[in-house]
Amino acid sequence: MIPENYRNITMQQMEAIIALVQEGSFSRAAKKMLLTQPALTKNIKNMEICLGVRVVNRSTSGISLTPEGKIIYEHAQRIIQLRNDAGEKIYQLNQNTGGEIYIGASTIPATYILPQALSLFRKKHHNVRVHVQTADSEEIMNMVLAGEVEIGLIGKEPLNRKLLAESLWKDRLVLAAPRHHPWSPRETITFEELLPEPFVIREKGSATRDVLECYLKEYTTTALAQFNICCEFGSSEAVKEAIIAGLGVSILSLQAIKRELGQGLLREIRITGLPAMERVFYLFRQKQLDLKPIHKLFMDFVKDYSPE
Repeated sequence: MIPENYRNITMQQMEAIIALVQEGSFSRAAKKMLLTQPALTKNIKNMEICLGVRVVNRSTSGISLTPEGKIIYEHAQRIIQLRNDAGEKIYQLNQNTGGEIYIGASTIPATYILPQALSLFRKKHHNVRVHVQTADSEEIMNMVLAGEVEIGLIGKEPLNRKLLAESLWKDRLVLAAPRHHPWSPRETITFEELLPEPFVIREKGSATRDVLECYLKEYTTTALAQFNICCEFGSSEAVKEAIIAGLGVSILSLQAIKRELGQGLLREIRITGLPAMERVFYLFRQKQLDLKPIHKLFMDFVKDYSPE
């Protein structure tokens, strides 16, 4: 068990032994620390009292560290460096020059929008490190409320009173079919044709699924349960791969399938008689978040950013 006196070692005592080793004499070490020589000597003596051992050998030829002194010197260097690193990070955070941001994002923004956006952001602010956690929209809201992340990005409006939300980017959901599907040569289908077709769906809790269910309720008399649902996946990537493999069709964010549409792997099919299915991505945080300059820097950037 560590002796209680060890806890009484101070930062100044650790700085004193570091200065003593670096300067090689008590007088020069005291001058470096802006102390009198007796004050520096007292720091070393008090450290030795705390440890119960001698840490410095004094002789006419100079000073040297005892084995115990070498141990405390090595650890003191690391402790002082950690303190200095913490101070530097706090300084950067408040000077708008760097720091870390913790973001939670639902699948679509995390996978298809943020990588490009953060690449541009880093070119302008290379001292900022962004940590992104991905989950469905409900989980991201809970993570922000629990303080696990500072800022959230999801595809539906957060309605909790503890959250402050702003609309960010518009998105369109589209019906996608594989390139060899019988619908592929067609521009449109009817809603009635869609219902019996094998349909791949996102999991409950995803904003994509919530938007689809709200859309059906507003513009049709059909519930999602009446679709021919053949499979449910936990990510848009999995849904997209299932469509390409011929498992079924699905309604997905245009952001998720831009590349595959361009490559001809998927086809966008419009549904006649129904309006476009649109939604908004939201940027949100806790109302009580201690907003630092670095947070404002990031939020201002994403508000100005436009996904291609």
